[in-house]
Amino acid sequence: MKASNIAKSLKQLINLKQPVFLWGPPGVGKSQIVAQTAKSQGLDLIDIRVILLDPVDLRGLPRISKDGLSEWCIPSFLPQEGSGVLFLDELNAAPPLVQAACYQLVLDRRLGDYVLPDGWSVLAAGNREKDRSVTHRMPSALANRFIHIDFTVDFDEWLLWATEADIASELTAFLRFRPALLHDFNPERSGKAFPSPRSWEFASGILKSSTDPVIFYELLAGTVGTGAAKEFSGFMKIWQSLPEIEDIIANPGQIEIPTDPAILFALCEMVGRAATMERGDQLLIFAGRLPDEFSVLLIREAVRHCNEIARSEGFARWAVKHADVLV
Repeated sequence: MKASNIAKSLKQLINLKQPVFLWGPPGVGKSQIVAQTAKSQGLDLIDIRVILLDPVDLRGLPRISKDGLSEWCIPSFLPQEGSGVLFLDELNAAPPLVQAACYQLVLDRRLGDYVLPDGWSVLAAGNREKDRSVTHRMPSALANRFIHIDFTVDFDEWLLWATEADIASELTAFLRFRPALLHDFNPERSGKAFPSPRSWEFASGILKSSTDPVIFYELLAGTVGTGAAKEFSGFMKIWQSLPEIEDIIANPGQIEIPTDPAILFALCEMVGRAATMERGDQLLIFAGRLPDEFSVLLIREAVRHCNEIARSEGFARWAVKHADVLV
């Protein structure tokens, strides 16, 4: 299931107080989507890394009560009031005894004397066993207490997120050209670094702050892997050779149109991100000279950054001309 549908599903299941387990490979944003969903619902989030717990940590420590009986001290990290999401992250990476301690909490919403407040829901997440991450097979008794959702990386949805997150334009242009590298995880490989939505986010931060090209390449290779780093470094040479945006806007009807797809991907990303209403007419003239698929790519990127362009007369003329491609 792609991220937008997962978010909708989580909202519905949170309202129903139905426990959910979110499965997916490393680096796709499982924890992030849980946090974003809780925030969008105005709910508190308690993120418990279950792998760090011992069985007694959930139940609490025993003490002697005033009447001489033993009672359990409730852990401070469990909610006592209000409403929110209790997120058991990396649940299937925890040892079996810790997972067993979660049985009652997940289904019965209690743990010994502790009762989960009515306003709280239980969500959990973990990597798949086939990903060769640190995991323990989830007991069927615990698995049967959850609704299970598999996380699928969707490139178009990632692009929307990348715009909101201000991911470097060079990087999104490269991934438009090589979308298979957005998430290229193979558990059979021996390399430690690999391309994933999370590692590309790291790479964007490195790109924005790096000044030494040699150091940047080494850091990039340590973030997304050597193969992806080499491809991106080659793409950067293309990016750096692009004409200035002001030259394109000043002469949109005459500036030379490249034929190399990699250059066109980079050009569309650069021009689209620079879209404003003041540049709208010139941008639409330039887009009209591109091959149809790249013309649509540029305008979609431009509208994403300046929605007002879609209400202009120039856009209406462009849309009529490209109606067969837009369908």
